[in-house]
Amino acid sequence: MWIAVVVISLALVAIMFKYVLGTPGPSPFAIDRREPLKPMVLDRKLKNKVLKQGFLASKVPQDLDAIVVGSGIGGLAIAVLLAKVGKKVLVLEQHDRAGGCCHTFTEQGFEFDVGIHYIGELLDHKPLRCLIDQLTNGQLQWEPLDNPFDNVVLGPPENRRIYPIYSGKKRYIDELKKCFPGEEKAIDEYVRLSKKVANGVWFMVLLKLLPTPLAKFLVHTGLANRLSSFFRYASRSLTDVVNELTQNKDLRAVMCYIFGTYGKMPKEASFSMHSLLLCHYLNGAWYPKGGASEIAYHMIPIIEKAGGAVLVRAPVNRILLNDAKEAIGVSVLKGQEEVHVHAPIVISDAGIFNTYEHLLPKDVQTMPAIQKQLSMVQHGDGGLSIFIGVDGTKEELGLKADNYFIFPENNLDELLEGYMKGNREESSKNVPMIFVASPSAKDPTWPERKPGKSTVTVVSFANYAWFEEWKDDKVKNRSIDYKELKEAFISKILEAIEYVDAGTPITNQHYIGAPKGEIYGADHGIPRFSVELNATIRPQTPIKNLFLTGQDVMLCGFAGALTGAVTCGSVILNRNLHLDAIGLAKRHQKKA
Repeated sequence: MWIAVVVISLALVAIMFKYVLGTPGPSPFAIDRREPLKPMVLDRKLKNKVLKQGFLASKVPQDLDAIVVGSGIGGLAIAVLLAKVGKKVLVLEQHDRAGGCCHTFTEQGFEFDVGIHYIGELLDHKPLRCLIDQLTNGQLQWEPLDNPFDNVVLGPPENRRIYPIYSGKKRYIDELKKCFPGEEKAIDEYVRLSKKVANGVWFMVLLKLLPTPLAKFLVHTGLANRLSSFFRYASRSLTDVVNELTQNKDLRAVMCYIFGTYGKMPKEASFSMHSLLLCHYLNGAWYPKGGASEIAYHMIPIIEKAGGAVLVRAPVNRILLNDAKEAIGVSVLKGQEEVHVHAPIVISDAGIFNTYEHLLPKDVQTMPAIQKQLSMVQHGDGGLSIFIGVDGTKEELGLKADNYFIFPENNLDELLEGYMKGNREESSKNVPMIFVASPSAKDPTWPERKPGKSTVTVVSFANYAWFEEWKDDKVKNRSIDYKELKEAFISKILEAIEYVDAGTPITNQHYIGAPKGEIYGADHGIPRFSVELNATIRPQTPIKNLFLTGQDVMLCGFAGALTGAVTCGSVILNRNLHLDAIGLAKRHQKKA
């Protein structure tokens, strides 16, 4: 039995080398494209000339090689990757500015980031850092957060416990042991197991790059689970794994606290997903200098240099198909008229639900292959963001470049489940988890850009159904009932506030096109990490010449969406760009 498994495994490795390590296509990373650092542009009007280029038919480049629907990081990244090998790409964004969850907005003199709070794995010469440097020609700068970068707060004010989370592989462990004497064995095992599981995530990429018959063979024979520690633990919940390690309820909560960054309560979260987040921040956390809009600002010129464009206020209402049901372009709504734009490749960063359920004709939506993919995923939980503007500097207000995860107690599953299943009036009074951070305190350019002002962002979850009745109202003119419900969520946040507003699930639906107000795309619960789903949902869609990019291809968040774009680029260019990026990082490290 085992001899047969070994023989089959060796044969598969040989095939994997052929398909995954083979490099017949062009590489965006063949040349190091980093340029000398240019002075940072702090003038908002100058940046808007890049970020807010409105759609007109006359602005559409001729002879396009590809069209990308959506300008989130997954859309911009695939456009840049193609541009770097000479492809002319048009990116279309329905909002009035480019960036998706990486965009910023200004209200009453305060600037707010909507989705970027902190990013890990950005040490020099790490693959993610090298990838971002290439996608921005080395112009995007990063500022490290304080250490500790996260603080976990448990309990009511009269019995509040604060546990600092430090970066540094050794210091993370040492500081946690100081907080929980006698739990050294549990902490060591938690970190060891997390590293082991996270290191197996490469197999997820493999399943999406291998020919479909081979990927299905790995799934149905059980070899995928045998060969990957990531998939072996994917069906185990975070709660189950942590509860086996320790009986200390506060330590359990601290081990689980970061679940908010992917949106599932611990008992519904895959330990494999959680392990990725723990390892992602072990070496530290960073924030983009100049705010999140710097990301799109430095990517768009690369697309334009290759002859492409990034145009906003360009809502795509359908993907155009020929008689053979192949994608040949998109239709953009300009007022009441449709403008048809054609290209041999269409790439959607709009998410799997928007792409399949809203952008394809009804008869195509019913295709068995599309319905199978849709049956494997569900909508993620809605996001609730509260944006707070305060007069005063970070020094005057005591704001730091760190984050707080605040829970009323350590029974996280019970708190979250009661909240999400409760009615909106009661739940608005008992928010069980809030993430609090000051974007202005993290950005060293802020005092020059916005002197005498500071911002705080509070993030939590909310049930889309609580707000659904107002989804068709005008975004800036919703009913009194809606405004009162928003006020119920924010009424006790801070005093002496100059500006406060909240973004609810239907706000996310309007501005970032999330069908149910999700902030992390398709749900990231345990079913998301089955081997069958990951072999089935890949950049190629059942429609020829239509591809998916971003969060729903791989994983949520900035790094996850980037990985989705690199996977999509690997398929389109017929080259393993993941290995190219890793190779580039190794070359940089040798030179250093």
